[in-house]
Amino acid sequence: MPTSKPEIKVAELQHLQNRKSEKWRAFPREILPMPFAVMDFELAEPIKTAITGLIQDSDAGYLGEIPELGENFSTFASNRWGWKVKPKEVRVAPDVGVAVIEVARLISKPGDQIIINTPVYYNFFNWIREIHCQAVDIPLIAPTTVGDSYRLDFERIESGYRDGARVHILCHPHNPVGSVYPVDDLLQLADLAKRYGVTILSDEIHSPLIYESERYKPFLSISDTAKDVGISFVSATKAFSFAGLKCAQMISQSDRTTAILDRLPQAIHSRASLYGAIASSVAYGECEPWLDAVIDYLDQRRSQLETLVSEKLPGVRYAKPDAGYFGWLDLRGVIRDEEIDNVSQLMIEHGKIAVASGSLYGPSGRGFIRINFATSGEILSEAVNRIARALSQI
Repeated sequence: MPTSKPEIKVAELQHLQNRKSEKWRAFPREILPMPFAVMDFELAEPIKTAITGLIQDSDAGYLGEIPELGENFSTFASNRWGWKVKPKEVRVAPDVGVAVIEVARLISKPGDQIIINTPVYYNFFNWIREIHCQAVDIPLIAPTTVGDSYRLDFERIESGYRDGARVHILCHPHNPVGSVYPVDDLLQLADLAKRYGVTILSDEIHSPLIYESERYKPFLSISDTAKDVGISFVSATKAFSFAGLKCAQMISQSDRTTAILDRLPQAIHSRASLYGAIASSVAYGECEPWLDAVIDYLDQRRSQLETLVSEKLPGVRYAKPDAGYFGWLDLRGVIRDEEIDNVSQLMIEHGKIAVASGSLYGPSGRGFIRINFATSGEILSEAVNRIARALSQI
């Protein structure tokens, strides 16, 4: 008999404001914080039980071997995406950022070009800067009609590969726009990478949060060529909302990419958190019913946001994402060009709401804002009211 879905619980705003994590300490209490990639839901009960059990046992030492994490991820990947992953192909890192940085450091040298596709998660710029490489922006092709998604620009990508880029950091599913790349596009990307000797580092941290599961395929799952050119980076921390516990996974499925990961220092594993690794293992092994309930809940919120934007934000454009919990709002039709780069501060001043300015995600994000709809319907409605109030005064 299928396991029933648990209820997704969201605390009242007054309780959320008492939390100690960054989201609730970054701004004064009267500012509604909507830019952070953290859900407002209570943790899944199996994760709570596992973490409190560690605390009750005063078990707070270093992370050692944790074979159950690879085993549970293997089952999870098969269940969610039909992706066959051997437990030994799963390695632990403190977070996706650290993992991408250290792997990119192994396969590049200072001054090398690394391709990204904006608008994209702003830390991609920071990661590339940290290893003293040069970010080459090949923007996504923006949709021109309702129902279309952002797409990769293969003509320019091939040009970038031809010009010498040897690393491409892919965001799949995409943050902030929420697109899922079609399998045919991923196959084309893998073939190009193989032809030009490029390694694809695929950030797939939002992959558990897919609304139509049949549309998404992890990069390494699509072909042997993808396995040969790609390394996937995943984590339970976004979908199960425990980013502060610090644990991610790296997946390699070819001799070539496994040899790259073999060169990483052991400290990449040991610097991950014991609590994060245990929480990740439990999330993958015991919390799929909770995740299914979260996706149902987020599906309601993304539709609610569509209705709210239509009713309260005339001239603002929003398309429901294929994955994740970000609303990518296009304000270019409602604010003057000279105000675009200051939009996040204007939202705070006039609406008492914090948002992520689209400019953070690269030049092609200019004029957009990103908000997080992984919250209660009441808080989301209040957020849109505050955006409307700010826009009326800008």
